[in-house]
Parts: sequence; structure tokens; C-alpha cells
Amino acid sequence: MKHRTGTACVLLLAASCGLALLRAQTQALAPTPQLDTSQQPPEPQLKPNPLETLRNFEPAEDEEYRLGKGDEIAVEFVGRPDLAAKLVIGPDGRITLPLAGEVMLAGLTRAEAAKAVESALSSYYSNLAAEVTVTKYTANRVLLLGAVAHPGVLIFDGTPTLLEALSRGGMETGTNTTGPNSAPGKLSQIPERCAIYRGRDQVVWVELKSLIESGNALADLRLRRDDVIYVPNMAERFVSVLGEVQHPGAVPLTNNSTLASVLAEAGGLTNKAGHDPHIQIVDPVKGTSRVISFKDLLNPVKSLEVTLRPGEIIYVPMSGFNRAAYVLEKLSPMTSLATMAVLVGYP
Repeated sequence: MKHRTGTACVLLLAASCGLALLRAQTQALAPTPQLDTSQQPPEPQLKPNPLETLRNFEPAEDEEYRLGKGDEIAVEFVGRPDLAAKLVIGPDGRITLPLAGEVMLAGLTRAEAAKAVESALSSYYSNLAAEVTVTKYTANRVLLLGAVAHPGVLIFDGTPTLLEALSRGGMETGTNTTGPNSAPGKLSQIPERCAIYRGRDQVVWVELKSLIESGNALADLRLRRDDVIYVPNMAERFVSVLGEVQHPGAVPLTNNSTLASVLAEAGGLTNKAGHDPHIQIVDPVKGTSRVISFKDLLNPVKSLEVTLRPGEIIYVPMSGFNRAAYVLEKLSPMTSLATMAVLVGYP
């Protein structure tokens, strides 16, 4: 893993949060005299480098393909054509070989898969040399949601990219002939921004139109399988719900939205969240976070005190984490992963 500027910023931000937490605990135990700070300059705020964060989020261009569920493969053996087979990796990530039985291949490269097959058959055949090739790619899936013509699952033969996914989902192109920035051949219906969700605990914002207009290649960001791309309606206000909820992703905000209703829209908490998770609300623009316990959330008075703002990230951690360490170690990287935090101007 390469250490870059974004990583350094995250570490400095985590250290700053730790000092602030220690300072608050000290003040609670022994109040200090009041000082006149009216003439003191505000402390500098560290902000992540949005482009560096995008680069760190993007997989390497030469990253080797790893087999996935649904991929169709051919297994051949040098000098043993009678053992050759065409197989499909099952929903559990396994294939079934004669004599050897089930072999886990999902997540392995072709070379690693060949070694796994050789190892599984080594008790029955000696000096086998296997070769695995992919005859049909079906595991490279991404999910496209939101303000596009054709939302749904998209399957790619090669590494999926953001612009390819948006184009297949109905992002229109053409000539912009109106307005002060009109130019022949310019993309006309480009979303201003979109969010990419990866797993349960990562989300990046891509200021797509700005990147394209500046000619930045990161506009066509390389994706990983199972990424979720969300294109918001320009008039839509929403928050991102991640962590231990049934359906992580974007949840629209209404005038009547509460934290409880937003969590309900995300399908509710999973069993891994425990009985009283400390729900964290992160503002990626300001780099701040708030914490509310689930028990307080069930208290109507305390629940109404929580006001949600568009663009915030709501994270439900897995039970068993050290809460203080979790805030420092988990939320700081998440804040840096809100990619265009410096440029996003949420109301």
C-alpha cells in the first residue's frame, strides 16, 4: 500500500481529534480559569486533498483480475486433456471437481486458482500443472441508482469505469449550443456530482462535471466490483447511511426526516450493531462528527434534538469496538473519503 498525502492528513486529523478528546476530559475533571481568547487566531483546520483521495480510492490500472461469483472458467492440464473442464463459480465462490469436491476460487487470481486446483487434486494425480482462464466475466458488477434513465446492475467484461457505467445507465451526450460555455461536442447531460459507495464503510463524492470540464482523467475513475454509484437529482437532499444497517446507501431527506426515520429507510440496524450502538454523524465538509446512542435515539425528546443536514454521513458501527478509538480511527478516514469535501457546497 502506498503512503500518500491523504494518509498523512488523516493521521494528523486523528491526532488532533485525540488531543481534543483528552482536553475535554481534563476540563471536565478540573475546570481551568477563563482566558480571553478574543484576540487569538482560530486554529487551522486540516482538510483532505480531494484529488489525492480519489487516486487512493481508485484501484491500480494494472491490478490483476480476481475471480468472482458467476464467472465462467476453463481449467486445463498440461498433458492431460481428459481432465479439462468448463466450470461456473457458484454463488458461494466455489467450483466442484471430480474426486476433490469443492474448491474455493472466488477472490483468487488465475494463477492462484490454478494452484488451488492442483493442490485439491494432488492426492489423486501427481505432477499436475493446471491453467485457469476466464471464458465469460459476470462477476464485474456495479449497481447504478438515482437520476439515470436505466438504473440497475451493470456487468463488465473488464475493469468497470465511472463514465462507462453512467453512459450505459443513460447519461446523455451531445452538443451544447446554448449558454456562455457552449462548445461543439461538449457533454450536455453530465451529472454535477455522484457518490460511489464501497462496502459498508466507504463513500466518495465525485464532482464529475468539474473534473470533465478541467480535463482531469479521474472523471473516468476505475471502479471495483460491487461498487454502488448513486446519481442524485439536482433538487434532492439526502444523507449517506453506512455501517450496520440492512441497506447502506443514500436516503433522501424531507422536512419531516429524523435520525430514526432515516435509519428505518435504510432497513433498520443489523444484529451486528448490538443493543445500544453509538451512532456517529459525520459532516465531511466541516470535518466534524457527533455521536448519539441508540437508547437516546429512542427517547422522543433527545431524538428531536438531532438535526440532520444534507450531505452528512450516518455510520452505525459494529458492536464490540472501543468507542473512543472508533471515532478517531474510523471516522477520520471516512471524512477524508468524502472526496470533494472542499468543493461540495451543500445548503
